[in-house]
Amino acid sequence: MSSHSASHRTGSSRPREETGPDGGVAVDLWLVHHPVPHYTGRRLAVDELDAQERARAASLPRPRDALLYTAAHIALRRVLAAALGLAPQDVAYVREACPECGGPHGRPALRPAPGVRGDEPAVHFSLSHSSGKALVAVAPAPIGVDIQRMPSAETTEVCTGLLHPGERAELDELPPGRRGAAFGQLWARKEAYLKGLGTGLERPLHADYLGSPHRDPWLRPPHWTVLDLPCGPAHGAAVAVLGTPAGPCTVRPLPAEWLYDGDAAHVLARIAPLTTAARVKETLT
Repeated sequence: MSSHSASHRTGSSRPREETGPDGGVAVDLWLVHHPVPHYTGRRLAVDELDAQERARAASLPRPRDALLYTAAHIALRRVLAAALGLAPQDVAYVREACPECGGPHGRPALRPAPGVRGDEPAVHFSLSHSSGKALVAVAPAPIGVDIQRMPSAETTEVCTGLLHPGERAELDELPPGRRGAAFGQLWARKEAYLKGLGTGLERPLHADYLGSPHRDPWLRPPHWTVLDLPCGPAHGAAVAVLGTPAGPCTVRPLPAEWLYDGDAAHVLARIAPLTTAARVKETLT
């Protein structure tokens, strides 16, 4: 589960859209920067990860990638724990079926805790990490997020042919010097949307138009809001949510000290008031 989107659902076989008090979907976004192995004498809170996550981190050949993967999954667990009222190590994942092909490789979902009421709202999440940065998204509706380093000219040229005809036309209109950044941002939109759907790249990249938000908005997938996110000039990033966000989709930097060993309860107490999904959950139950 390196970059994924998921839900915590209790009764329905299809994700349902939950809204905040003002009728919009509450979206929380956290940006994680590449950590250091130790912070003021403390190590990353790796004991909160499950065996699969620790094995995946250990399998990555580059220590820098393993460190970012570990930090991203610690951040995800702590944000979800704050939203759900659990300990980070008690957050458990399952896999949904892919809605495109029915295979067992759909989005990860949160395993419902024993005794959870069937009418409680869903908590959905998404995680993405690339080249020194990670994004965590939590919402009470299906959501996908993607972040990636801006591509090379070669990657842009090779992959442009996979896109929707309208997207290809937009890229062709740009001068060569701007094409790479535009492609990278477009690709982030595509991946965020496909993660939100739960299909990933099983769904053809040319099937949906996610080009410039200032052109042909009626061609975009209905019912979904797909927005670019500012995460620095070296990265393209985007979020896709089913419904209309309740307000601006602001990316918060996650403080480095929230990733390390120590009083997890204190960290969760600091995260919870900032986690809109938790407040919406309290309102609706």
